[in-house]
Amino acid sequence: MTCDSLLRNISMVFQKVYLFHDTIENNIRFGNPSATQEEIIEAAKKARCHDFIINLPDGYKTVIGEGGSTLSGGEKQRISIARAILKNANIVILDEATASIDPENEHLIQQAVSELTVGKTVIVIAHRLATIEHADQILVVDKGQIVQKGTHQQLVHQEGLYHHFITIREQAEGWSIA
Repeated sequence: MTCDSLLRNISMVFQKVYLFHDTIENNIRFGNPSATQEEIIEAAKKARCHDFIINLPDGYKTVIGEGGSTLSGGEKQRISIARAILKNANIVILDEATASIDPENEHLIQQAVSELTVGKTVIVIAHRLATIEHADQILVVDKGQIVQKGTHQQLVHQEGLYHHFITIREQAEGWSIA
């Protein structure tokens, strides 16, 4: 398998999204250079970014700054997801894709990720347990080694790092500022 053939079968959505100094349309089209305008709009709708795009001064033709500096983190993330939806690869890698999202965008991003991952093999790299609770299999990695594996329900009842994270989260949820 060549590097090119491997990359054709993988879509990646990272925590830190990189967008080009170009139109929103071309930033989405990067996922599939031969995509039509209709396919781009459909991907944007599935990624929950169509509504904010059409409200920009030039809609899909709006030029965004280098790295997407003119957009919020959630908007950039949804454009990145639209790009991955348009690519339609069989394997999707989500690398901390929801880690730095504000609460207003989190729900939209979760919906967009759901659209992206239908019928796909999904590899999720995450620290937030809510991101992986419904995974078919969770691999817990510590110092580069897999130390536990199973479903959320299996791991929550085992002693180990996963159970420790659950305990810490439950303790943190009870915190308040006095």
